[in-house]
Amino acid sequence: MMNTLTKKRTELDDSSVIAKKEAALKWCTNASDHAASYGGKPWRYVLIPHDEIMENMTLDSLAIRFDS
Repeated sequence: MMNTLTKKRTELDDSSVIAKKEAALKWCTNASDHAASYGGKPWRYVLIPHDEIMENMTLDSLAIRFDS
């Protein structure tokens, strides 16, 4: 399972974006721990710069490049 967010590249170092990323990473950890208790899939968080998204790209390929 994936939790994704796109942001302008210039906003990636913004304190609010960093805070949201940290909260999302914690949420994914908690969700993954819970999912593991019943055989569910792990969660991961991916923050993607907006200018990296192209029509011919898959979410999996973007996740490999930008997985947190």
